[in-house]
Formats: sequence, structure tokens, C-alpha cells
Amino acid sequence: MTTLPDRPNTALLIIDVQNGVVEDAHDRAGVIANINTLLDKARADDVPVVWVQHSDEDLQRDSTPWEYVPELKRLDTEPLVHKNYGDSFEDTDLESVLADRGVGRLVVTGAQTDACIRSTLHGAIVRGYDATLVADAHTTEDHTAYGAPTPAQVIAHTNLYWKFQSAPGRQGGTVETAEVSF
Repeated sequence: MTTLPDRPNTALLIIDVQNGVVEDAHDRAGVIANINTLLDKARADDVPVVWVQHSDEDLQRDSTPWEYVPELKRLDTEPLVHKNYGDSFEDTDLESVLADRGVGRLVVTGAQTDACIRSTLHGAIVRGYDATLVADAHTTEDHTAYGAPTPAQVIAHTNLYWKFQSAPGRQGGTVETAEVSF
């Protein structure tokens, strides 16, 4: 129900599943396994897969921490969007990548739940996309030392509030990996 005209397609968005981002992430192995399941399904259904890769002063481009985790393999035909901000749309070519593929609906996975995932979800809705969060395919690390809730609570709360997210002509929502329909 996207507000973007002539954009009937769905894309799988994989955000920042990089060595330095998910090294200490909650349920790292389970989340990566779920993303791989979604990758297989998207590729089998000929659904666009778009990879997003963050860099900043703490995550230097071309360093080992910056690289995607070895368990996930991007195909050369799958676009890679480089970003420097939490919102994957901000100052990137993500919008043109999606427009070229007629994408108006995003299925969102990756890390960090309480930063780049949330920012990108909100950025998508604001820009006219439908944005579905895969409830068991995103993660974050432990920031309780800074006063944040536990990672499991952050993930659960994000799933709860995104489940009911909507805007005029746009829909949020959550779904489990096993229930994803492209």
C-alpha cells in the first residue's frame, strides 16, 4: 500500500551485518541464520536483495570490522549501499537503487536494532515506503552500562511498537522469518 507510484515490488534489505557491528550482538548466530533463510527465499523468488554497509570513524572502510560477516554472501548482482548515518537513505543512493527496481515495500533485517534499524524503518515510512521488520532477524549489542534496557528488551520493544506502525497510505508491521512473504 506504498504511496510511491509504480513501485509494486518488494526488496529484502540487509543492514550493517558487519564484523565490528555484530561481534557481540544478542543471538548473533540465530539472527544470521534467519537472514540466510531470507536470502535463500528472496533469491529463489527473484526478489531484489539490497545490502547496506556502514562506515564512520570507529568503523573504517575496508577494515576487517567494516566487512560483512563471512556467514553472509552477497552476490555481485546485488547492490551494496554505503552509508555514514543511521538512516540508510540519508546521503546514499538507496532511493535510486530501489526506484530502479520498482520497490515500494521493504523487508528489513540487520543491526543495530536501536540505531540503524530504527532510523531506516522511520526513514522508509517518511519517504513513502511500506516497511516490514523481520522480528527475529535483527539484533543489537548490550548497552546496559549506558542505561539502556537489555538487548532482548530493546528487540522486543522495537518489535512491539513497529508492529502497529503506519502512516497515511503506508504500513509498517513485523513478521517472523518463517512467515515472510515477498
